[in-house]
Amino acid sequence: MKTEVTPVRWLGDALTGYLELLDQTRLPLEEVQHRYTTHAGVGESIRAMIIRGAPAIGIAAAYGVVFGAREAAAQGLHPAATFPAVRALLAATRPTAVNLFWALDRMERTVEATAHLTPHEAIERLHAEAQAIYHEDIENNLAMGRHGAALIPQGARILTHCNTGGLATGGYGTALGVIRCAWDQGKVEMVYADETRPYLQGARLTAWELRKDNIPVTLITDSMAAFFMQQGQVDLVIVGTDRTAANGDVANKIGTYNLAVLCHYHKIPFYVAAPCSTIDLATPDGAAIPIEERSAREVTHVGERQLAPDGILVRHPAFDVTPASLVTGIITERGVARAPYNASLAALFA
Repeated sequence: MKTEVTPVRWLGDALTGYLELLDQTRLPLEEVQHRYTTHAGVGESIRAMIIRGAPAIGIAAAYGVVFGAREAAAQGLHPAATFPAVRALLAATRPTAVNLFWALDRMERTVEATAHLTPHEAIERLHAEAQAIYHEDIENNLAMGRHGAALIPQGARILTHCNTGGLATGGYGTALGVIRCAWDQGKVEMVYADETRPYLQGARLTAWELRKDNIPVTLITDSMAAFFMQQGQVDLVIVGTDRTAANGDVANKIGTYNLAVLCHYHKIPFYVAAPCSTIDLATPDGAAIPIEERSAREVTHVGERQLAPDGILVRHPAFDVTPASLVTGIITERGVARAPYNASLAALFA
């Protein structure tokens, strides 16, 4: 299935073009596009979650490096002269999603390879690399969809968490890409999207995407998942990941661990869709993954409406870590990894 959901687009050529991002903070009620031409603007869009989802963040950051190179050239400098500062600004936006750092590492290698080129030639090369990251993401998601769809039973009722679709990637999806592929094969009866408090990515984004593509979706609150599993109405859970450690521990949106525990109790398969760019073999286990803490206001308010009393303490870890022992399989563009994950994940990169 080709989806019409496109969160990130480059328009124009390398030297004068701009980045267009769909503002995900305004969905589902408004579809607003913003234009960016500076690396600081791209950084702010990531920090403010105008663009979100690990693969999409990596893509946006790669284009941000292109803008940094253009800014350097405007000062008569080679991109290599300003890249450390550009990288530092972009890297400071979101600490958990490893795609951000993966994309910046890849762009850094390209900067180093352009040392002998003119600034304008270096910009062209960096733009080509950012475009490659974008197009490879879509191709990888399509491959992941095919591998994952093979695991989906006929008539499946699938529960998913957060948003892992076109909005979170270059335009197809990781976990939602698997669901899209399985839907095309006639396997999916219903998708349950939990609301994903406190930022409501399931309610605002996943439900919007599925409705837009005419895939049947039922919205539930996060606290309803156990009920539907107990009633035998969920056949499997599939989620995405912002970083997967070498041992198979999975960092994903807060609430993912809850679902994995529920699946274990109810003997329901729990799958993770993880592009290889989110697998961090340099991180041995989940304890070493930094967990982003976001603002208290996202918990105490929905939009402008305050839900909680003033003067209380609030915690807002944006991610949790699901132990590898609770993961049935990790679906990648190179195949499905299974326990023991230390061996199967490493084999993907052999």
